[in-house]
Amino acid sequence: MTGRVTSVLEALTGTVDRVRGDLVAVSHEIHARPELAFEERFASGLLADALAGHGFAVERRVADLETAFVGRAGSGPLRVAVFAEYDALPGIGHACGHNVIAAAGLGAGIALASVADELGITVEVYGTPAEESGGGKVLMLQRGAFDGVACAGMVHPAPFDVVRTRTLALADLAIRYTGREAHASAAPWAGRNAGDAATVAQVALGLLRQHFEPGQQLHGIVSEGGTAPNVVPAAAELLYYLRADDAESLDRLAARAGDCFAAGAVATGCTHEVAEVSPAYTELRSDDGLAAAYRAAAVAIGREPVAPEYERLVPLGSTDMGNVSHAVPSIHPLIGLETDGAVTHQPEFTAAAATESADRAVRDGALALAAAFAAVAEDEDERARLLTGAERGSDGGGR
Repeated sequence: MTGRVTSVLEALTGTVDRVRGDLVAVSHEIHARPELAFEERFASGLLADALAGHGFAVERRVADLETAFVGRAGSGPLRVAVFAEYDALPGIGHACGHNVIAAAGLGAGIALASVADELGITVEVYGTPAEESGGGKVLMLQRGAFDGVACAGMVHPAPFDVVRTRTLALADLAIRYTGREAHASAAPWAGRNAGDAATVAQVALGLLRQHFEPGQQLHGIVSEGGTAPNVVPAAAELLYYLRADDAESLDRLAARAGDCFAAGAVATGCTHEVAEVSPAYTELRSDDGLAAAYRAAAVAIGREPVAPEYERLVPLGSTDMGNVSHAVPSIHPLIGLETDGAVTHQPEFTAAAATESADRAVRDGALALAAAFAAVAEDEDERARLLTGAERGSDGGGR
């Protein structure tokens, strides 16, 4: 395991600082034009064009996804994957700071390309759409886009710096109830109330919370519940996220939640269907060697990551990077920026993602990520481990 700072840190710093203005411009342009999952045509095109301008061989529409791409530079045997995300949230734009992720990933790729021959690596910058909903990385993984990659990583903005990010396994579900319309006053007995079915299910889910295992969560909304007060609703829909510490715990929660969804239908004489909106996300596994290298790099450039013993206390939510981390040694550190108390998925975080502090996070995130990959490429043991596909990782929280 390497905790040493790479010998090419000065060269990486010089490259990142030379393109810093361009990286910040990319971050601000993406921030100003938020695009939802699988619709990120402007952002993906901007990033792919930028990579091509820096000599990367760019492939677009990777894995049959319109807004996915990969740019490659270098020819070494150790294939290093840097991920860029760029989808926004409905109604609140880049409240998860994916503009920062995209620009930092671009910068890390450009920096690594400048020393690729010296390090014996191939740098691959992947544009990965639809992290917020849709599981772009899961689809790319399933379709072989990352086959042969030795290690992978990205940075994510947050109010603090964390090296070994904890995320939860996630199921993204749509539950649809079908009943029968009737006049709500003149003949309510002729109807079957799909809205009531959704309500019964929500009550059951609320009572189930008492019996959750540690780490299990659920939250949802009513996306459809009727059209008029005097018409018994024939259709209703719930959208729910189920989360848990790991995939096994998620399966147990899903089974019990499934009974609650079914109870709504049984109690009201309706039928119901449960559909997966996005592929399931697995919990993140941070690779030990990459995490040690990233911590050393972050400290060397003046960042102050949360101490390892406290990382378990900082949950993030869920990410499709978790699925990648089960197949490829990976890291997903948090890069801190000033938010005045705001957290991700708040409008105030949207504003914070385009400030001078966020611009510093772009620069520092690019540099720390590039330096971490360079350090493992230089370390004989780590390089051999990654090249041979040896597994070394944990759940990202030190359990």
